[in-house]
Amino acid sequence: MSVLLETSLGDIVIDLHVQLAPNASRNFLKLCKLKYYNYSLFHNVQPGSLIQSGDPTGTGTGGQSVYGILYGEQARFFEHEVSRALRHDKPGVVSMAAHGPCTNGSQFFITVDGPQEHLDDKYTIFGQVAEGLDVAVAISKVYADSDGRPYKNVRIRHTIILDDPFDDPPGLEVRTVWRARRRRFAAAVFTAVSATGSDPVERAQRGEAYTKPLIR
Repeated sequence: MSVLLETSLGDIVIDLHVQLAPNASRNFLKLCKLKYYNYSLFHNVQPGSLIQSGDPTGTGTGGQSVYGILYGEQARFFEHEVSRALRHDKPGVVSMAAHGPCTNGSQFFITVDGPQEHLDDKYTIFGQVAEGLDVAVAISKVYADSDGRPYKNVRIRHTIILDDPFDDPPGLEVRTVWRARRRRFAAAVFTAVSATGSDPVERAQRGEAYTKPLIR
């Protein structure tokens, strides 16, 4: 019941609360299986508080749950799972980043300090950082603007499922294969379009501009 996030600054291992937050845990695991989070930015960093990611658009307003991917727009979000046994009382708490009741999609945040009681009962806690808390703290301290958006892109590069107790819902396997093929094609495009030019930053930006539409 755990996932490894490979980020630009290092690895983070998250243990999931599959008994206390089964819907959120299943959603996170299956999105990881779809490689939905690959290349997602940490678009909100707050030193001494939290880091936020999980939006493939990188804007902080996008993303949907695995249920929405499988069953359509009416299932884009799912309900909160609030447990008195889970509190934002220490660093490394992993929660859904919702913007209101029943608006859990794909975005999540990781606390880097605690306790943070103002977050309790407002957000679904579904995991705890088991390894790599120092990486999360480092991400929270990158140079950012007044809204917490980093000036330097820090991304989830890859996700690896270490243990998944949930059966795959119908249709997930086909979508996994389809997304994997599309991402392999995007990687090939990135290599091709970023191969020319003398400025490595400009080459990387050009490659990113070409491939971003391919990995949605």
